[in-house]
Amino acid sequence: MLDSRYTIADLSEIYSPGLVVFRDLVEQNLAGMLRVAGSADRLRPHCKTHKMPAVIALEQALGITRHKAATIAEAEMLARAGVEDIFLAYNIVGPNIGRVVRFAQTFPSVKLAVTADHPVPLAQLSSALAAAGQSIDVLLDVDTGLHRTGVSLGPQAFELYRQIAHLPGIVAGGLHLYDGHNHQRDVAERRTAVLAVWEPAARFRDELVAAGLSVPKIVAGGTASFPIFATIDDPAIELSPGTTIFHDYGYGDAFPDLVFQPAALLLARVISRPTPDRITLDLGYKAVASENPLTNRVRFPELPDAKPVLQNEEHLVIETSAAERFTPGDALWAIPKHICPTTALHQQVYVISGGRLVDRWPVVARDRVLEI
Repeated sequence: MLDSRYTIADLSEIYSPGLVVFRDLVEQNLAGMLRVAGSADRLRPHCKTHKMPAVIALEQALGITRHKAATIAEAEMLARAGVEDIFLAYNIVGPNIGRVVRFAQTFPSVKLAVTADHPVPLAQLSSALAAAGQSIDVLLDVDTGLHRTGVSLGPQAFELYRQIAHLPGIVAGGLHLYDGHNHQRDVAERRTAVLAVWEPAARFRDELVAAGLSVPKIVAGGTASFPIFATIDDPAIELSPGTTIFHDYGYGDAFPDLVFQPAALLLARVISRPTPDRITLDLGYKAVASENPLTNRVRFPELPDAKPVLQNEEHLVIETSAAERFTPGDALWAIPKHICPTTALHQQVYVISGGRLVDRWPVVARDRVLEI
């Protein structure tokens, strides 16, 4: 059954399909994130999950001043929300180089950092920044074994970091260690895997420092691994969880040790009951992330036997032995498997506190371009 914390007195003002954020649970998740980290100054949470200034305000109220982003639009949202220390954890190439220069010009009080893993776009970024009289930090993106981006540790990485340290318009900002492949369910196994990422990186950092190069920070981990990075006593580490803010059943199933609760649910309504064992909901793949197989995109806590059998742009058909209980217009709660891309499908979220609708928050950075 659905937890009583998700009870809402009146659903009449919530259009479906709608993404509903339970602010009390968001605050609970933030408190849990702080407990795991130990202090706010160890955190650099990723805004990719929520993309909302209102959530940034909640984090700022807790003393969290450093934030992480994946797009220039997210970085701009952060800056306009008053954040002055932003890490855009993405390699900047092509026309985005000019956008980063304009960002630096538009927000002179913001300390901006980006990543790099190749000398060609790094040199292009340096040239553009120097020509504009601007400078930003660049972190070396380390391939931790995910093999998505980054450079393997060794002589090539050392030389690239040396270039970062000496190019005009560029300030050496440290290392980026994202280990998104560490999905071990067993905590001891996950710890072993995380330490296998951390220990070579720490030695590499020490080699850079011994050569006279500054390595001020190491931004490390994601939602699954940040609790383990948090146990490492190194002042350079900045922890960057993302999904923890809203959580979802994907992380809940995969990592039962995590202390977070789903705080963003989807409200759907029945629009048809085409057969005795089927109901059709207004929850198409324009409302919930659909990168997973059909049967593993969304979960209905009130219908444990629900089996999705068809999904289109605006429809989701499920089979359930309880179909006869429903009439078109009835509401049904759904928990997404993956909340981050689900959030980006919604222009706004409905905010609940104390069982009542109290606000609507715009999902500002769902767009790729804001003003810059």
